Amino acid sequence: MEKIWLLLPFLLQLVSTQADFTVRGGVGVGIGRVAGGGGGGGGGGVWIGGGINSSPDPTPPQGSSVSKLGNAYTALQAWKSAISGDPQGILKTWVGSNVCAYKGVFCDLESEDELGDPTAQIVTGIDLNHGNLQGTLVKELSLLTDMSLLHLNSNRFSGTVPETFRDLSSLTELDLSNNHFSGQFPTQTLLIPNLLYLDLRFNNFSGSIPDDLFNRKLDAIFLNNNQFSGQIPSNLGNSPASVINLANNNFSGHIPFSFGYMGPRLKEILFLNNRLSGCVPEGVGLWQDLQVLDVSFNSLVGHLPESLSCLAGIEVLNLAHNELSGELPNVVCSLSRLENLSVEYNFFSGFSQECAKLPFRNAGFDFSLNCIPGRGMQRPQPECSVVPGSGLNCLRIPAVAKPLVCGTVLDNQARSSSPSP
Repeated sequence: MEKIWLLLPFLLQLVSTQADFTVRGGVGVGIGRVAGGGGGGGGGGVWIGGGINSSPDPTPPQGSSVSKLGNAYTALQAWKSAISGDPQGILKTWVGSNVCAYKGVFCDLESEDELGDPTAQIVTGIDLNHGNLQGTLVKELSLLTDMSLLHLNSNRFSGTVPETFRDLSSLTELDLSNNHFSGQFPTQTLLIPNLLYLDLRFNNFSGSIPDDLFNRKLDAIFLNNNQFSGQIPSNLGNSPASVINLANNNFSGHIPFSFGYMGPRLKEILFLNNRLSGCVPEGVGLWQDLQVLDVSFNSLVGHLPESLSCLAGIEVLNLAHNELSGELPNVVCSLSRLENLSVEYNFFSGFSQECAKLPFRNAGFDFSLNCIPGRGMQRPQPECSVVPGSGLNCLRIPAVAKPLVCGTVLDNQARSSSPSP
């Protein structure tokens, strides 16, 4: 008996040390910002928790973090009860009040005392990408007001987005892609004050998209591969986004005229595989630094605007599978950074020598199934006798305004700077 009492101080010290290690388990450093809707982690600083080998702490959190971590515990346990499928066993770690030890949950240090020691922990991110979880989202997730990213890519979540998501005041990245969400566009996401990245692609959302989507300060908008329909809002040009993907939906009507006058932040925009009609808007490229423009698999008609010559940074230009006509402008094929130009399955009647040089620049150029005389793999002549949309008058920059066209401006500058013979 005396031996047991002699060992007791040692055992108590060991238990204290183990408990301290458990609270601080799973420390890691999050490096860089997650981009493109697929990665995990995110944000700089020290992340506490999330390690799968961290042991849950059965004791309640202490100090000034009690309220916030308590709210996090309430939110995550409510969500856990709404998840019915967990083939990877992720939720087996969601036990106890130490939410910072839950797999996929990341914490940060909210503040430090005078000695530089942490005084509080907060949940700042959830990354369950590729978790294959099945269930729904719950309203209690809005209690995570310090969370800056929520990544749920490639799961089996269904239902709708809770209205309470508007209260996620710190959220900057919301990735719900590749799930089974449905219903109308979740307008509550547009009320999240600091949201910059919105990824809803590969779901079953339907109906029209709100005008306010393009009034928000979103930098990335991914809506592709849903069932959205109706016209694209006319205020598309208001968006400050650098990437917009509207592909593989059921949008109809014209590409908004305002698209031609979007600012230089826009780098990629995709309209492919919808039911869009009308002309390619005048002014496209006039103000932009676009690198990717894809309008393929629609029903666009008419001639291309000369303002496409302004796309000095364009790398991929896909106009295929439309009903475009006229000659392919020389200035388009002269774009120096062009890596791939696709114009197949249209009604173009010719192209310039600059276009013929594209293969020699190691640039892809597919012009098959058009109406170009003397070229192979073109449409049968009867199909070319009636050009769709030939009677349509596309609004184009008038001759008096041609200095606005970059190709013309550059050509005039080159001529004026050339020495006289």
